[in-house]
Amino acid sequence: MKKKTYAFILILLLLIGFSSCDPNVKSEKKEGFYQGKIKVGHLVALDMAPLFIAKESGYFKDEGLDVETVFFSNPGDNNTALSGGSIQFSINPFTLPYFADNSGVKMRIISNAGGLSILEVIVQGDLNIENIQQLVDWIKSHPGKKLKIAVLKGDTLEMIIQKMLADNNLSYKDVEMVWFNDLLAMVQSFQTRQVDILSHIKPYTTNMIVNYGARSLCTNTDIWGEGTPNCTQNVMEDFMIKYPGTCKAYLKAIQKGWQLMIDDPQKSTHLLVRGNYYKVDSTVLLHAIQSSPSKVMLTPNMNGMRMAINALAKNGYIKTSNSNIVNMRFVDEIEKGVKQ
Repeated sequence: MKKKTYAFILILLLLIGFSSCDPNVKSEKKEGFYQGKIKVGHLVALDMAPLFIAKESGYFKDEGLDVETVFFSNPGDNNTALSGGSIQFSINPFTLPYFADNSGVKMRIISNAGGLSILEVIVQGDLNIENIQQLVDWIKSHPGKKLKIAVLKGDTLEMIIQKMLADNNLSYKDVEMVWFNDLLAMVQSFQTRQVDILSHIKPYTTNMIVNYGARSLCTNTDIWGEGTPNCTQNVMEDFMIKYPGTCKAYLKAIQKGWQLMIDDPQKSTHLLVRGNYYKVDSTVLLHAIQSSPSKVMLTPNMNGMRMAINALAKNGYIKTSNSNIVNMRFVDEIEKGVKQ
């Protein structure tokens, strides 16, 4: 009887040994890691490029993550998907976590999305206005003609215009604001020259510059300071607490994707075109990447964010949020690891 028992144990040990060598057998669950596919909700601004590059380059796989990108046509649906648990990460305008927090939803910002100076204000090229000071001079020298500015109402795209004007002792009274609730219609109004100035995001403003002769007036970096994001990496608080390993691994892959954009714009452009992520041609995409600040900055400028949030609240679009929804735990750990 004992011989049979020993034989059984020996066979069992051999089977365990063989299975541990089989690459098709799943490894032991790692503490702090989410088991299963990681779904990331996103829009299509240039600051999503590190996500796409990390996916195309296999950086997520290198970190032990199986990532699926999920496109949303508007930020609200992206936010709802995150709060409802159908996605694990969301790349969305940084205002959306504040909207969620105002509603009692514990959404947290864990880093910048992956790009700087993404929000951009552009002007029609034939006006020969090359900077904000020239814009101010034009407005003052043409009191009988008001420049038309196309913006989305109740958005950071409006707040950047409002602050740009206020910083130069101007207001909506000095221009003609043309309000939109549809991005496509807003862009078309600029393309067809119905408006003079457009507040939008790269690489679509880049397309206006490269193919339509527009000129750049300013970006969110100019208005709110370096590191103020367009979009941020967002998670639910309970996910962040339960799966810190996944959050850190995810951001490490994003960091690698962002760094590749800086180190090799041509390769990055090829990866993005291959994945068909943006509806612009490769020349525009390459120009957008090359004209962006060559700096990886995962930590968002919270002072700049607060300026934009306070402006939205002052205009009655949202309530202020006093809670600390920005958590740099994982970014701090990654950066300390790099320095070591």
